[in-house]
Amino acid sequence: MPPLDRPSRRPIIGVMGPGAATPELLGLAEELGRLIARAGWITLSGGRDAGVMAAVNRGAKSAGGLTVGILPNGDCRGVSAHVDIPIITAMGSARNNINVLSSDVVIACGMGRGVAAEVALALKAEKKVILLACPAAAQTFFRELGGDLVSVADAPAEAVALCAAAVKNFK
Repeated sequence: MPPLDRPSRRPIIGVMGPGAATPELLGLAEELGRLIARAGWITLSGGRDAGVMAAVNRGAKSAGGLTVGILPNGDCRGVSAHVDIPIITAMGSARNNINVLSSDVVIACGMGRGVAAEVALALKAEKKVILLACPAAAQTFFRELGGDLVSVADAPAEAVALCAAAVKNFK
């Protein structure tokens, strides 16, 4: 039997970031969420009501976007009020693999141990990764590890432009 033509779907942009973040990083994440939504894409995050996760979802919802949260718990405790579709995993940090495998492009907004793990998983899965507001040492490390899969953005608009190039021929 010949394969079925797959209908087009909206790209899913995974935004990974620390649960504890500076006000500056939260502002970048919120703007990033707005821009992802305005592009017509789906925003995926860790789904909790903390840090970058909360800010990116808040930004996406403020621009009418659709948000998905991949939660570490076995219930909806701690979910961001701005998550439309909570995915309950009861997997703790193991849910990081679901985060990246469900994303068409991964944006690391800020850096921490959990974010670094998600970036490494994304590169292992050969996903395009964009680093936004990440320290120079992380940029160097992940560029050496991921080569052309890794890009660095200086601002949310640049990160979204890099996403647009990555999903240009998306189906």
